[in-house]
Amino acid sequence: MAPCATAGVQMLAARLCVSASQSMLASRAAVSRIDLALGAGSFASCPRISCSRSLGSSRSGAVAVRAVSGERSSSGLPIDLRGKRAFIAGVADDNGYGWAIAKALAAAGAEILVGTWVPALNIFETSLRRGKFDESRKLPDGSLMEIVKVYPLDAVYDSPEDVPEDVKTNKRYAGSSNWTVKEAAELVKKEYGSIDILVHSLANGPEVTKPLLETSRSGYLAAISASSYSFVSLLKHFLPIMNPGGASISLTYIASERTIPGYGGGMSSAKAALESDTKVLAFEAGRKGKIRVNTISAGPLGSRAAKAIGFIEKMIEYSYVNAPLQKELLADVVGNTAAFLVSPLASAITGSTVYVDNGLNTMGLAVDSPTVSSLL
Repeated sequence: MAPCATAGVQMLAARLCVSASQSMLASRAAVSRIDLALGAGSFASCPRISCSRSLGSSRSGAVAVRAVSGERSSSGLPIDLRGKRAFIAGVADDNGYGWAIAKALAAAGAEILVGTWVPALNIFETSLRRGKFDESRKLPDGSLMEIVKVYPLDAVYDSPEDVPEDVKTNKRYAGSSNWTVKEAAELVKKEYGSIDILVHSLANGPEVTKPLLETSRSGYLAAISASSYSFVSLLKHFLPIMNPGGASISLTYIASERTIPGYGGGMSSAKAALESDTKVLAFEAGRKGKIRVNTISAGPLGSRAAKAIGFIEKMIEYSYVNAPLQKELLADVVGNTAAFLVSPLASAITGSTVYVDNGLNTMGLAVDSPTVSSLL
């Protein structure tokens, strides 16, 4: 009996292994088709706009944004965000990671709301209305990304009581109201009821060009406030209106864990704090609201904001030469990753730092260094 039983178990195990292998192969085949489902290639840009402060309509009928075609292929694993609403904080032009994330989410069917820094609001809305961003608003299916509403936002201030008098009277803030984090969340709740996705795509370090040893206390704290605590504040105020099963993401940088000379003013410290907070917020938001929290560590991009560092082109060149994958890092790739992370396909991923940098974070040596180049 014992040999027979053993043989039976072995045959059963063999069948299970074959079955598992077949399932694995099927899964791999399905995963290989994800790019097709996403519309592989870069997200170009988009049409219809709805950009001003009174632009969107509430969700009483059909959802205002449907940037994907009505029919989807039944094959593959499509990222489908139809029926979801996203609030993206930190979009002020059409060439940063925030914009790319908005396009990726729109391409997957999400309704897009954005929060724009108050001093940049008028220029951003004017550019949208005049069609200056139309080329970069094009989505893979040929339609244009529609931004349902643009909210004024300054994430450095949690509530009206926190705003100093000199900011209240500053002409750059004239004509705008309800732009603190608390007020923005209240407006979104009033006008749309709830959101499913929260994206933090903003950072600022007033002394970023200064070495850490030359950074003032106020400059250091300003970097922490604008670049990391702002994420805590956004999630704190938006969590009550986020639907269970939703997701939040932020953007970080490898300077959080490795020395990047020239990336100063406390910005490296702010990114380290952001990554640490991601883990804690994942636990708290997960237990409190069933919300997932992740951050994307993106490689260098020549955006307008990044140019404040002063040598961003050198950083991009270094990344290209030394990363395992020698190819240009496009903002759209980060957008695609964000779409995956907020989708049901990533339903068990939270508290993670996801690297999207062509693998540069894995390198311990610079292969273009004269010291090691002769060995390669």
